[in-house]
Amino acid sequence: MPRHIPNHLERLHFLESMVPPGAIQLRRFMKPKLLNSLALVLWLGAVSVCSQPGAAQSKSDYDIRAADAIKAVMNAQAAAWNRGDLEGYMDGYDRSTNTEFVGGDTITRGWQTVLDRYRKNYSSREKMGVLTFSDLEITILSKDAALVLGRWHLKRANDEPHGTFSLLFRKTKAGWRIVHDHSSSA
Repeated sequence: MPRHIPNHLERLHFLESMVPPGAIQLRRFMKPKLLNSLALVLWLGAVSVCSQPGAAQSKSDYDIRAADAIKAVMNAQAAAWNRGDLEGYMDGYDRSTNTEFVGGDTITRGWQTVLDRYRKNYSSREKMGVLTFSDLEITILSKDAALVLGRWHLKRANDEPHGTFSLLFRKTKAGWRIVHDHSSSA
């Protein structure tokens, strides 16, 4: 059983995220109710197939390899962060003008702009602290897309900010990279 039933906006954003960059955007030609209906039908179909007696519950070899590759990207990000290397941390993101970071009430677009945001907010080792990721849930959506949910935690001298994130990874020529990061603080 799914833990979370996405609301209509999440379904709409999920469907739109699956359209390849440069392709005609669905929202221009399809009414939101039609998209919601399509998302509901696809979701119900997936639930129906997964709830059939004897339905495969194990992950494929591809899913396991993809999840391991995504974990490796995130481990490399944490290691880069913890040595004060913001550019190394940003290697986990797709170097594209389409890369997005959502945090607080701000949407930042473009790899360089996201890097600049990190440089502004974490301008010293003291501000960066020690980063850890935990409670990772990796869902392989297709051969080139994955959703990662988890928690982040910074240990600093005077505080320990923490929160949750959802990441959309795409498989690029450079490997699995984050194309959309929505992080929130607790």
